[in-house]
Parts: sequence; C-alpha cells; structure tokens
Amino acid sequence: MLPTVVVIAHTFASRPDLASVGIPSAEVWPEYNLHGDVLNRLWGPLCDELPAFQAVLVEKVSGPSQNVLAEIHTGPLSWDGHDDHLPTGIDDALEQVVSGSRAGHPTDTLCALAAEVSPHARGRGLAEIALRAMADIAREHGYQRLIAPVRPSHKERYPLTPIERYVTWQREDGYSRDPWIRVHQRIGGRVATPLPRSLRISGTVAEWEDWTGMAFPESAEYVFPHGLATVRIDRDSDVGLYYEPNVWVVHDLVNR
Repeated sequence: MLPTVVVIAHTFASRPDLASVGIPSAEVWPEYNLHGDVLNRLWGPLCDELPAFQAVLVEKVSGPSQNVLAEIHTGPLSWDGHDDHLPTGIDDALEQVVSGSRAGHPTDTLCALAAEVSPHARGRGLAEIALRAMADIAREHGYQRLIAPVRPSHKERYPLTPIERYVTWQREDGYSRDPWIRVHQRIGGRVATPLPRSLRISGTVAEWEDWTGMAFPESAEYVFPHGLATVRIDRDSDVGLYYEPNVWVVHDLVNR
C-alpha cells in the first residue's frame, strides 16, 4: 500500500527549522529577478520580522520525514478597497508592509508577495494550494481580503506588449490566457489594476550581461531571456534599468 501523502503549511514562526530549509530562489526565478532594488533591501526584514506571515508547504508522509514542496511569502498592509488606491506595485507593497509593521500601523489586508514551488514538485497543483494557504493565513489574522501583484507566467512570450493590453487577453471560456492569472481566477480572484512598473531592477551593464547571458553592445532597449518587458541599457551611464510589469488580483475572502 502506498503511504498517505498530505500537504500542510507551517509558518516560519511555528517551524523555524523548516524555514531554514526553504526553496532556493535560484531554482525558481530567472537570475535577473534576484536583484530587485527594493526586494533585495527588504526581503530579509520581511522574513525575519514577520515570520507569522511566511510559510512552507510540506509533504508529510506517514512517519517523521517531511519534504518541503513550496514556500510562500505574504505581508499585512492597509487598503481601503478601492482599486485606484492599491499600491503601485510589489515594491510599493513591500515598503508599506515592512515600514507599516515597524511603525505599528493598523492593517486590514494581506498582500501575497511570492509563491515559490520547487521544480521537483511542479505539475501537482501546488500553485493553487499555495494560494489557498495564503488565504488561510489572511483569515487567521482576521483579514477579509487577499491581494496579489501577480507576475504573469506567459508575459515573457510577449515582452513588447504593454501589460495593460496583455491582461485583457481572454480565452473563449472567459478566463485569462495567462496560466498564473487563471489559477487566481479559478479560486475567485478578480483582475484589478495592471502595474507597468511594479518591480525595479537596476545594475551595471556588466551585471546585466552576466544576469542575462547577453551582450549589450550599444545603448538601446533590449528584449532578453525570460524578461516580461525590455531592459533599457545606457552604456554612457553604465546602467541597465528594468521595470517588471505585474497585475493586481484581488481575492474577497468573505464569501469564500
């Protein structure tokens, strides 16, 4: 008989030993995505100062062993429910989460910041399980809304298409053509506001060449592997600047 397999979530606060195992980010994200200007500065404080809002998903087989399948990151902030007043992107949201927590500001909304599924566990529905785990964390803290600055998984196929147009593309069944957005929609998420400048990543020309495996021989806008938009290379200033587009998806947890 095969062993019973169950996926459960443990917060960093409840199981710091599993938090230290985690999912290596380099296994999940393209190299350039590991160098966000704001994310690199505040990701450590997010995990260290708000452990109750970070979690790992583990596969518990009958017996003591546990296998970490995914890692989820969220943070609390305040939002009045109007789409026009959502943060301007994941950078802005992370700033609000960390600064608001340090200042003791009241919060009423949970913001999803990342869902990292191990490459070895893909194809098992972990993305939806991760989202549902985030919703559970929100409810545990008394929040009625979960918002997510979604990184569209197929946007890299259309880096020249503005995110404002991309998010309007639908299939015949009315769902988004983007798989990650569809996961949100299928559990009740509503596509809200496109975010053309959600995540800022800057670096020297040499750094960008290393991150992408490309040469940038002159100043220009470049399409690059796995980029959701173009990177602007300025050789005179020795700067490469990229803004990653996202889209806000809102989950109303009251009626679910």
